[in-house]
Amino acid sequence: MATLAALAGIDVAAVKGLGGQRAAALHKAGVHTVADLLYHVPRRYIDRSRKELIASVPVGTEVTLIAEVKSISTRRPRRNLAIVEATVFDESASIKAVWFNQAFRARQLSEGAQVALSGVVESFRGRLQMKSPAVDVLDSPTESLVTGRIVPVHPSVGQASPGVMRRAMHNALKRSHPIGDPVPEVLQATHALMDRDTAFEKVHFPETLDEVEPARIRLVYDELFRLEIALAMQQKKRKRDASGIAHHPTGELTQRFLDGLPYALTAAQTRVLDEIDRDLRSDEPMHRLLQGEVGSGKTVVAVTAMLSAIESGWQTAIMAPTEVLAEQHFLGVVDLLAQADLSPEMLGRSSTLGMDSLFATGGPAVHVAILTGSRAATNYKSEMTRDDLLADVASGQIDLLVGTHALIQEGVHFSRLGAAVVDEQHRFGVAQRVLIKEKAGESDPDLLIMTATPIPRTLAMTLYGDLDVSIIDEMPPGRAPVVTKHLPRSQEGEAWNLIRAEVARGRQAFVVCPLVEESDKVEAASATAEYERISSLMPDLRVGLIHGQLRPAEKESSMAAFRDGETDVLVATTVIEVGIDVPNATVMVIEDASRFGLSQLHQLRGRVGRGEHQSVCLLIGDPTTTDGEERMVAMVESNDGFELANVDLAIRGQGTLFGTSQSGLADLKVADILADREWLYRARRDAFALVDGDPDLSKHPDLAAEIRAMLGDKVEWLFVS
Repeated sequence: MATLAALAGIDVAAVKGLGGQRAAALHKAGVHTVADLLYHVPRRYIDRSRKELIASVPVGTEVTLIAEVKSISTRRPRRNLAIVEATVFDESASIKAVWFNQAFRARQLSEGAQVALSGVVESFRGRLQMKSPAVDVLDSPTESLVTGRIVPVHPSVGQASPGVMRRAMHNALKRSHPIGDPVPEVLQATHALMDRDTAFEKVHFPETLDEVEPARIRLVYDELFRLEIALAMQQKKRKRDASGIAHHPTGELTQRFLDGLPYALTAAQTRVLDEIDRDLRSDEPMHRLLQGEVGSGKTVVAVTAMLSAIESGWQTAIMAPTEVLAEQHFLGVVDLLAQADLSPEMLGRSSTLGMDSLFATGGPAVHVAILTGSRAATNYKSEMTRDDLLADVASGQIDLLVGTHALIQEGVHFSRLGAAVVDEQHRFGVAQRVLIKEKAGESDPDLLIMTATPIPRTLAMTLYGDLDVSIIDEMPPGRAPVVTKHLPRSQEGEAWNLIRAEVARGRQAFVVCPLVEESDKVEAASATAEYERISSLMPDLRVGLIHGQLRPAEKESSMAAFRDGETDVLVATTVIEVGIDVPNATVMVIEDASRFGLSQLHQLRGRVGRGEHQSVCLLIGDPTTTDGEERMVAMVESNDGFELANVDLAIRGQGTLFGTSQSGLADLKVADILADREWLYRARRDAFALVDGDPDLSKHPDLAAEIRAMLGDKVEWLFVS
C-alpha cells in the first residue's frame, strides 16, 4: 500500500511520460513529486459517453461538441483586431467557431485534429456558429482514456499537454493504488467522506459526472485538515512553550486617555478592547490579529492596549513597515497622549505635567520615542542622540518605542518589553515576529498584529490560523463614504479640474502614478515624469513628489510639507498605500487604475475621506482585460473593504497565499477557501479537537508523517511563528 508521505518522496520524473523537459516544467510549476501530481486535478471534464451531434443541438444551447477541424484561417479587418475562424464537422453537419483577438488559436488547431468545443450554439447568417468557445485538442480519437467516457482535461504544463498529463496520471494512479488513509475513520464517517483511494481515482477518471464533486470534496477536506492540524500544533506549542505576562492595570491611565479623546469609542472598538484586555490579563501571551477598515480607529485601540501594559509596569513597542508610517505613528501617538495631557512635550510645546516618566519616577507622563534607520527622537527631550535613546530604552525610561525593523536589530535592548504592536502584518515575515519575542528576554510579550488590509474571514483563518482574530467592523459616526468614479483616459481633464476646485477651497489632493513592476528605479523615473507632467498641467499649484527611491529624510520632508499644507498636490507611488493620514486631503487620483489590485486600490482610496469634508477617488484609465473592468466596477459600487476582498479573491483566485514571508505553508491545490469555506470550518474544528487530545500526534504517526511530507520543509516555520 502506498502512502502520500511515500509518494511525496518520489520525483515526478519517475512517472512514465513525464521525464526530461516535461519534469523540469512541472517542477517549475510546483509539481515536484508524485503526490503533487495526484493533486493536479482536472480543470474540467468532457462527457464523451453521450455524443452530441451538431445537427441535433438547438440554437441557444450550451454544449460540448466533439468534431474534426476542416479548415482554419485568420483575418485582420482592422488594426488591433484578429479574427480566427475554424470550420469543424462531425457525421451530421458542420459549424463555424470564431475567436476575437485570440491569434494563438490558429497555432493551437490544425486541419484533421479532433477537438472538443464548449460554448453556446448560435445562428449567424443562416449558419451555425460558436463565439469564442473553449477548446480542447484531443490527442487521439481512439485512445481508450477518451473514447466513450468522461474525459478529464488536466491543466497543461509546458510541453505536457492535457493528453500527456491524462496518460501520465493514469500511470501514476496505477502504480500508486491503493493509497493509504491516515484520517481517523470516525471523521470520515461523520462527514460521509468518500474513501481516499476511490477519491483520487474518481476525481481524475470519473465514470459519471456525479462522481466528481464527492471525490473533490474528499481531497479538499484532506488538504484543509492537514493545514489546520499544522496550525493547531503551532498554536499548542506556542502556548506550551510560552512564558506569558499577566498584566494587572488599574484602568486609571486608560480611562484618563479615553476621557481625553474628543469623541466616544464605537461599540466595535469597545468590544475589541474587551477582547484585548482579557488577553493582557491572562498569563498566556496574546497573539491577536486586529483587522479594521481605514479610519475605523485601530490606532486608538492599539494605544489604549499599550497603556494598559505601561500601567502594569512594562515597556511597549509599535513596529511599522516603513519610516514614513513609523513617523506617522509617532506623531499620532504623541498627539493622542497630549489630548489627554499625558505627554510631557509635543514638538516643543511644554506639558503642564512635568518631565518625569510615568513609571520610571512615578510621574504622570508617558515617554514616547521613535527609532528608525535615520531618526531618533522622543516626546520628552528636544535633543536626543541615537545612543542616548538606546540607553533610555535599556534603562526603562521609554514607555513606548515606535519604529521600523530597526527595533529588532542588534543594539536595541529593552528593560522590560511587555507588549508589542506590529502594523501591516503582510509586510513582515515570521522571522521578525520571532525577533520581537527575543527582545523581551525570558517573558514572551503580548503581540497585537494590526492590519487595514481587509481579509475575508476564511482567508484570515488560513493565513493566520494560529492567531485570534478581532475585527473593528464599524466606522465612527458622521464620516461620509468616499465617492468613487471611473474616468476613461480621454476624460482625465475632469480630474485636474476637480483638484483645482478643491485646492481653491483650501483642500489637497494625491495623484498616484501608474504601477510599474520592472524595478524601483524605473518606478522612481515614472513618478518623476508624472510629477513633471502634473506640474506643467497645473503650474499654479504647489506640487510635491514622494517615491520609494528617495532617501528617508527626503520622504519625510515631502510628507511633512504635504501634512503642513505647504504643497497642494502630492504625486506619489504606492509608498503612500498604508498609514498616511492627512485629513485635509479630499481628492485621490489613481492613474492606470486597472493595473492595481482591488486591495491596493481600496488602501489608496483610504488615504482620503479622513476629515470632515466630502472626498472623491477618481480611477483613470482604460482597462484592457475583463478582470480590470471588474475591479473598476467593484470599486465604484462598494466602499466595504471586506466585500471587496471577497471580490478580489474571486477575480484573482487564491494565488500564492503562503510563503516564508507569511506563514511558510504551501499553496492550496484543490480547496477554494471561498467556495469551500464550510469544509474549512469543519476541518478546523476536527483538527483542533484532535490536536487537543494528541498534541504531538504520537497517537497518529501516519498522519504526522503525511503532514510533514506534504508541507515539506516549510512546515518548520510553523514552529517559530
